[in-house]
Amino acid sequence: MSHKVIQPEGWAAAKGYANGILTKDGTLYVGGQIGWTAEQRFESHDFIGQMEQCLRNIMAVVTAAGGVAEDITRLTWYVTDKAEYMARQSEVGAVYRDVLGRHFPAMTMVVVAGLVEDEALLEIEATAVISG
Repeated sequence: MSHKVIQPEGWAAAKGYANGILTKDGTLYVGGQIGWTAEQRFESHDFIGQMEQCLRNIMAVVTAAGGVAEDITRLTWYVTDKAEYMARQSEVGAVYRDVLGRHFPAMTMVVVAGLVEDEALLEIEATAVISG
């Protein structure tokens, strides 16, 4: 097989998708992560709380594949409320640095009308290159 499914230990099973796919060349594709816990429960209904959980979920997948934050090469953000994102930039920056440090990969942000999980305020997907 040319790839390996990455599922962090203790996470509820992903239904109909993979949380991560690691290819033979070390490229890790992290499926869109939302602001729910490993048990697929929303503990926060606030944008910043969900954003922190999204980033922590991404890091859980990256770590499970043997990587670190600096291995992340791309983040794509899907947000449902551009105005809230813009109004909370200082909080966004502080939480981002708390989880990912001062590592800033290529990023895209898209404003969407909604996400599959109604409680989700944003979804973030990532690509990483895991060396060795």
